Amino acid sequence: MFSDFDRTAMQRALELAALGLTTTHPNPRVGCVLAKSGRVIAEGWHARAGGAHAEVLALEAAGSRAAGATAYVTLEPCSHHGRTPPCVDALIGARVARVVYAIADPNPQVNGRGAALLAAAGIAVEEGLLAHDAAELNAGFVKRMRCARPWVRVKLAMSLDGRTALAGGASRWVSGAAAREDVQHWRARSSALLTGTGTLLADDPRLDVRLGDEADGTPRRQPLRVVLDSALHTPPSARLFSVPGDVLIVTAVPATDPRWEPRCAALAARGARIETLPADDGHVPLAALLERLGELEMNEVQVEAGARLAGELLRQSLVDELLLYVAPKLLGPQARPLVVLPELTRLDDAPELMIHDVQRVGDDLRLLLRPRASGDG
Repeated sequence: MFSDFDRTAMQRALELAALGLTTTHPNPRVGCVLAKSGRVIAEGWHARAGGAHAEVLALEAAGSRAAGATAYVTLEPCSHHGRTPPCVDALIGARVARVVYAIADPNPQVNGRGAALLAAAGIAVEEGLLAHDAAELNAGFVKRMRCARPWVRVKLAMSLDGRTALAGGASRWVSGAAAREDVQHWRARSSALLTGTGTLLADDPRLDVRLGDEADGTPRRQPLRVVLDSALHTPPSARLFSVPGDVLIVTAVPATDPRWEPRCAALAARGARIETLPADDGHVPLAALLERLGELEMNEVQVEAGARLAGELLRQSLVDELLLYVAPKLLGPQARPLVVLPELTRLDDAPELMIHDVQRVGDDLRLLLRPRASGDG
């Protein structure tokens, strides 16, 4: 049974973990609070891959006071050697008396082993405090570890009548300035940004994060920019090559195709990496693309693309979340639709979403929606 103080301490650990929202890729966001006799004695949070983990930083801050303390950690302490030594060794060595963690580490190299080692050392171990909040904070890491695919978030903006652009394609701007600024924060937390060549050719986006340096003054990490380009139509003059950051172009064109060498040479000269996946009816298979991004340790992928790609991801049940901005405008029936889906003959066949969160952002509404799973109420 967890006490009120336990909950307060874990809530603080979650706040600390969230400080790494944009920086910890590909690692999870983790916070740690050390407390003794109902008083916090030290804190720590993981900032970057290769840097000290939250538990180690908190233990270093506590020093000898850590003996007999309770450690509140948002994720099960790691038990394996990665870029840093195991946190369980540090906790055991510091002689803490109790460890409370929110969720088990889904990494197969840990997943219960950390807790077992702590218990074997005589440390009281408890799991599950504020588990939902901790899982939400690391939805991408958890998804990748369990399913070998990233968490897929599709960002869209529409008018009140569900339109994204005028019939001629003009779409700047459907949403307001505050919404566009908000998108930058969602980009910053993403491991990768994904678009298709339709959007690339029509809008020529940079797909970068424009928020300045991190709070500590370090240069901001730019997500991997991924272009879904089945036929190698990406122009070397595209604006996404004009800003810092890595670009991955995924195509269905095999290296034996005559188009491969000249087009890839021109794109590689601009710094792009090109990978081919076996074609599915001439297109890059989306499930295979996500599996490849999982192999590349992408936790959260934000899709910023057109109605066809967004619709196809929904049709194939590959979307975990819709980030939808609704502007108080009406564009009319000739304007372009939000997504392209196969024609339905029964309402019961319509993809159904649950509203996870609603916020007002400037003059617009921001809806966070998730597909309704079978059995959801």
